[in-house]
Amino acid sequence: MVRANGAVSLRELARVVQTSEVTVRRDVRALEAEGLLDRRHGGAVLPGGFSREPGYPQKTHLSAAEKSAIADLAAGLVEEGDAVVVGAGTTTQELARRLARVPGLTVVTNSLLVAQALAHANRVEVVMTGGTLRGSNYALVGSGAEQSLHGLRVSKAFISGSGLTAERGLSTTNMLSASVDRALVQSAAEVIVLADHTKLGADTMFQTVPTETITRLVTDERATADDVTARELDALADCGVQIDLAPLGAPPGDAPVHGTGSGPVHQTQPGPLPRRAAPPPGGAPLPGQRRPGTHGGPGVPLPVRLAAELGVPRGR
Repeated sequence: MVRANGAVSLRELARVVQTSEVTVRRDVRALEAEGLLDRRHGGAVLPGGFSREPGYPQKTHLSAAEKSAIADLAAGLVEEGDAVVVGAGTTTQELARRLARVPGLTVVTNSLLVAQALAHANRVEVVMTGGTLRGSNYALVGSGAEQSLHGLRVSKAFISGSGLTAERGLSTTNMLSASVDRALVQSAAEVIVLADHTKLGADTMFQTVPTETITRLVTDERATADDVTARELDALADCGVQIDLAPLGAPPGDAPVHGTGSGPVHQTQPGPLPRRAAPPPGGAPLPGQRRPGTHGGPGVPLPVRLAAELGVPRGR
């Protein structure tokens, strides 16, 4: 499966072979010892994953449910009349499909897939960069794409990549893609990274966005199920990145609840926080919230509320 797809998730492997993820994880570890694959958090890739990138057909089938949930949550961060940039990727393509319902929106992109998703949207203006087409991900790259972004200023940039760590930030496997992504980010007042849990802790060849430049990370709730990815989330929060977790399998029409203010959020649905059932006694902040003396300044409590309590319209 790894040879055919370039990458595969542990969850998918467990489903195909009808066993537990614990068993699959042990077998993947053994295959890595034989040099047949490289382990990644939540999955496995072919050896040499620092420079190898799965093609678009393979990536569309990886973490599909997670990408959909992330796109649902991220779309709620865009308001009517906004001007945003959207980078290339399968997760940003999912976001674009939802942005087609936001009136008065202007979207700048170097992705043919993003532009296609918005092509027939009413009252959404799409501005494409120039550049040379990179067929593996249907993105425009090169000096033409970068020059077309000079002087641009928008409110938000939505960008994805191949890996994300607190130490190095967002990274990708292709130099030309990394260069255009950096140009996209420089045009935005707020940088929002869309990355499912399999990207957390992965480090690839070319840095795209350093951690200190990332405003917010939107990922899926599985990121808290593994100790390694959960620690990466905490490290990112300590660096000042606001964290939003997209719930999987939310009922249709229920809008996810987003964090507000300056502190990170580790939950976007009603119910107890994962592995953080209740606040510590004495009013101490929950793990992941800004604490006095850290990057985030004074503690800002961010309780989780039902969408109905916030007045979020259904279907958004």
